[in-house]
Amino acid sequence: MRVLATLTLLSLLVGCQSTSDDLTPAQERAEIRLMRHNVVNDLTKLSPNIKKEIERSAGYAVFSNAQINIILFSAGTGYGVVKNNLTGKETFMEMGEAGLGLGLGAKDFRALFVFHTEKALNQFVEKGWAFGAEADAAAKSNDKGDQLSYGVTVGNITVYQLTENGLALQATVKGTKYWQSKRLN
Repeated sequence: MRVLATLTLLSLLVGCQSTSDDLTPAQERAEIRLMRHNVVNDLTKLSPNIKKEIERSAGYAVFSNAQINIILFSAGTGYGVVKNNLTGKETFMEMGEAGLGLGLGAKDFRALFVFHTEKALNQFVEKGWAFGAEADAAAKSNDKGDQLSYGVTVGNITVYQLTENGLALQATVKGTKYWQSKRLN
C-alpha cells in the first residue's frame, strides 16, 4: 500500500512539473520565460539585492521543481532556463534528482541559480551535475504558510529557493542532474 501511495504521489508531482504536451515548443518556451520572470520578481520583493546580483553576474538560471520525500528516499523533477548575461543566449533545461536521508512530504518550489563566473555557467550548462545536502522545512499553500530556505553559495554559484506549495520536513543528501532540453533548444 505504501509503495502504491508513493508511486501515485510521484506521478502527480511529475505531471505537475512537465509543461503541457498540447503546447508547441514556442509556447513552452514562453511559459518558462514567464515562470522565470515571476520567480525573479518574487525573490526581488523578498530581497531587493538579488536583482543587482543577477545583473552583475555572468548569468542565471531559474527552475521549477517538484520534490517528494518518503522516509529515507527523495526524488524530484523539473525544468527551467539558463540565461547567459554576456551573450544573451538562453538554454532550456530539464532536471531530475534523487537523494537519501530523513524526510517526509512533498513540495513544489522554484530555484534561482546565480552564476558569478562564465566558467561556472558554462560548466553547469555543459555538465549539469550537482551534489549536495539539503535541510529545510516548508509548509505553504497558495499565499498561506511559510518556508525556511535561503541563498547558499557553492563555489561561484549562489542558489535561492522559493517554495510555491507543499508540506515537507527533510534532511537529505542528493544528486541532481541538469541537461539541455532537446525539444526546446
